[in-house]
Amino acid sequence: MTNSKRKQPTTPNATEANIEDEATKSTIVTDEPTKSNPKLSANKSSSTAQFFKLCFGHDLHNFDNLQTFTKWLHRPVDGAALGVFRMLYGAAMLIDIAEERGGGQLDVRFGEPHHCHFPLFNGIHALDYPLMGCVYLAMWLGAMGIALGYRFRISCLSFVTCYWYIFLLDKPAWNNHSYLFGLVGTLLLFTRANCYCSLDSWLHPELRRAVPYWNYFLIKFQFFVLYMYAGLKKFSFEWLSGYAMTSLSQHWVFAPFRQVLDGELIDLLIIHWFTAFFDLSIAFFMTCEKTRLLVTPFMISFHLMNSRLFVIGMFPWVCLAEVPLFYSFDWPRRLWRPSKPGSSAVEEPIKALSQTSPGLGAQLRSCLILFYCALQLFLPYSHFITKGYNNWTNGLYGYSWDMMVHSYDTVLTSIKIVDNNNQQVHHLNPYAFTEYDRWTKYADMAVQYAKCIEKNIHEDMDRNPENSPLTSKNISIYFDIWCAMNGRFQQRTFDPRVDLLKAPWSPFKRTPWSLPLLTELNHMRPKLKTIADEVLAWNNYSDVIFVADFPGLTLSNFIAPALFNCSLTILEGNVRYKSANDDEAYFLTAGKSISLESNATHYVTTIGQKPASYLYTYVNRTMLEQDIVIDDVGQTKDKPLLPLWQEFKQRVSNYQQFLAHLANCLLFLLYDVPIPISIRERD
Repeated sequence: MTNSKRKQPTTPNATEANIEDEATKSTIVTDEPTKSNPKLSANKSSSTAQFFKLCFGHDLHNFDNLQTFTKWLHRPVDGAALGVFRMLYGAAMLIDIAEERGGGQLDVRFGEPHHCHFPLFNGIHALDYPLMGCVYLAMWLGAMGIALGYRFRISCLSFVTCYWYIFLLDKPAWNNHSYLFGLVGTLLLFTRANCYCSLDSWLHPELRRAVPYWNYFLIKFQFFVLYMYAGLKKFSFEWLSGYAMTSLSQHWVFAPFRQVLDGELIDLLIIHWFTAFFDLSIAFFMTCEKTRLLVTPFMISFHLMNSRLFVIGMFPWVCLAEVPLFYSFDWPRRLWRPSKPGSSAVEEPIKALSQTSPGLGAQLRSCLILFYCALQLFLPYSHFITKGYNNWTNGLYGYSWDMMVHSYDTVLTSIKIVDNNNQQVHHLNPYAFTEYDRWTKYADMAVQYAKCIEKNIHEDMDRNPENSPLTSKNISIYFDIWCAMNGRFQQRTFDPRVDLLKAPWSPFKRTPWSLPLLTELNHMRPKLKTIADEVLAWNNYSDVIFVADFPGLTLSNFIAPALFNCSLTILEGNVRYKSANDDEAYFLTAGKSISLESNATHYVTTIGQKPASYLYTYVNRTMLEQDIVIDDVGQTKDKPLLPLWQEFKQRVSNYQQFLAHLANCLLFLLYDVPIPISIRERD
């Protein structure tokens, strides 16, 4: 007998091929029809399974039970695309820290002892300014470590810990994307996103291995929820009627559309209708392989336009960084090192994960992933639990994903402090202790601000009792705030007769002193638009304000000397009008008008059983004399269309300030060098 060695077939790079081989092997095994389960076989060939495969690119049977789902989640895939997203996300966070996280204004936010914060939980407090500088430094180093992929776990933990602390410290600074950034950073903490293009993989080649698919799934799911829920929130009468975003059609980004459509149609069809459809459907189209290439230009254009339309920081850029995650896992390798005939597309040595039957630990991880997904799907509609945060809109702004659904116009914010010893009334600058205005619309923040004002007043009286206008610490605080939402009347957000220091509030009960939105007047919105168009057509300096008030309440309004040709017209309901310069009062009903004198205060009291609505018309003398013209989006005519260079210089300047703040904090802690503090400018 002759012994002969059987020659084994070889590939140029067998280890890299294992990544796709293992995933393919598991697919072949699980996809193979079995005689023992004809029902399952029939299900796979059903139209539903085929449609699911077409839309999402995955077999429906992968979701038959926990074991097959776990095997699907844990199948090995290339981590190159995830590594690129990690770098881009980290770079975006490095910029975000100095901007929306307030690093450039670190001294103003945390250096002033009287500055008020609005934490989600009252037990959270800001540290002293030098220590807050250390918190920002740790967050900055964490973001840098994420971008470079250096000591990845420690960097992620450092970043997300500091990020969530700063995030939870100030609710008025929240945006939907602020919540998103924190979630993405937290998800990256549990992934192996440092397996590609990272210092960790360069220093430790053993990290260059495949990653389980759930590393991609979680992040893609988070963005899927972002788009889908943003679309669901827009499929409402409020948004589809075109009241949320008005006059955006005048922005230069819509110039091509103005060649074929007028401004009103652009506002309605493109800004409202198309955006609602886009948000709801784009994640599905990006998931479907057959439509992905077609909709990618729309995705990119959408976020680039948003970066010009709104001041929303890094949000458009993080969304653009997420787009490539919907493409192949190894696209960066194919992009930089195109495969040659007869060679593997993956040239960098990578170790594949072993694909075995999922154990108890893997199944537990799958359950945790399912719980996280269910939680993200539930939270945007959990407002029936957190009733205390509901006012004109439901829930705190952030996790609800109701992006751009509501726009506000606040014309009056008054804070009245009453000395209960002698009943003297004092008025406080509404922004004396904060730069935010979101507290004017949410009851929980209004209570927090009132108590912070009380604390600051007490501290000032303890330090300088002789300079205080108050005779005692026994005070009451009242807020009178007038605001309009989505083209409605200006109306009060809170009952001005309620002392905010004694006002009841609970996160789980409706706030009784938070006044409801006057939705019964919604039918008048088309009429308001017609009247506004007529008044604005008078000249470039005329304007109109629509007001609605509750029965028994009185509006005290001072007409500035710069305004002339002022009048008050009643639309619905009954009011009693009285000028401070006249002893006589007048009863006005619907359709009645009265001229108003400038540089004088008047009082309008709503009488009867239902709200009253009325309007003010006036001409601005200052704008008339200085010939100031404001365009339809609130900008002066001489503003440049694409101020990229100015924005770049502003960001560089802001970052220099941020780094200077960090240096000042470190010098103080290490060498006791005094810290120069900037004083926030107040009107």
